[in-house]
Amino acid sequence: MRAIRLLEPKKFPELCEIPEPTPGPSQILVKMTAAGLCHSDIAVMDFYAEALNYKLPMTLGHECAGTIVDAGAGVKSRVNIGENVLIYGPWGCGHCRSCAQGYENYCENATAENITPPGLGHDGGCAEYFLVDDPRFCIPMGDLDPVAAVPLTDAGLTPYHAIQISKSKLEANSVAVVMGVGGLGHLGIQMIKQMTPATVVAVDISDDHLALAKTVGADICLQSNADAVKAVQDLTHGQGAEVVFDFVGAQATMDLGAQMLKMRGDWTIVGIGGGVAKAGFGVTPYECRVTSPYWGTRADLIDVVGMADKLSIHTETYNLSDGVEAYHKLHDGTVMGRAVLVP
Repeated sequence: MRAIRLLEPKKFPELCEIPEPTPGPSQILVKMTAAGLCHSDIAVMDFYAEALNYKLPMTLGHECAGTIVDAGAGVKSRVNIGENVLIYGPWGCGHCRSCAQGYENYCENATAENITPPGLGHDGGCAEYFLVDDPRFCIPMGDLDPVAAVPLTDAGLTPYHAIQISKSKLEANSVAVVMGVGGLGHLGIQMIKQMTPATVVAVDISDDHLALAKTVGADICLQSNADAVKAVQDLTHGQGAEVVFDFVGAQATMDLGAQMLKMRGDWTIVGIGGGVAKAGFGVTPYECRVTSPYWGTRADLIDVVGMADKLSIHTETYNLSDGVEAYHKLHDGTVMGRAVLVP
């Protein structure tokens, strides 16, 4: 079968021919119908594959949708062959305290047991077929279009979880700043508007991305520079925003976001752009909460799937043979919304 494989760190992946996988005990074989491409994949190429000693070659892709076509011993009776599913990505051990509470995204045994998400430590879904380690990671998607639905597994799940953390602060007359209107940001804007009465301020360096932000419901769109800080302060009468969601995580966005916060506000850093938050007495407003959420729970993903018909998910589709080109476009920042491979 064909797969987009990272062969070496600090290089772009390649289209390869590899054997079709066979499900072992407890595993499910999924025929891929869509795979979302994420900036996390670029971070894997540039840094994490080497820093975290990922075993290479590795098939990329942690946003996965497909059809169950086979299952291994012990689970065949627990799955519905032919069912269309989304794959929950942050796999956990299933038995530690965090997993028992539903937070498999914060599994306490993941490192010790070498449990990694697909495409972020072991073979992912940018291929014709994909192995899932346990039926619980398969979330029914019904008759949703897989191209539109596959971004829900990360680009939708991650902002949803982040918004839930700060939802109590996004009351009437509140302001939420969304920095970065990419795959996650353009869904985050819509979720904030649906889940809260907050005014949403979108911040990005790209005019095209800001136009997308306006299309999906942002109230105010600002170029990402020092003028954006003044605009947020003016909008809030010098108080600052209740929540700043940084979906970029670069040093430049962190430095701006810190200046937009209100006292007792939330600074939520989701993007992994390599920046470091500077927080402390005299540096950030009093009693600010700085969080770095990671993905979300399976229950969150089920909720997000339930919101699918209320979301406008902007995608660019590519076939598998164009996957490497799609990663180049993602790296260059020219993808609008989410790039999706259709094997």
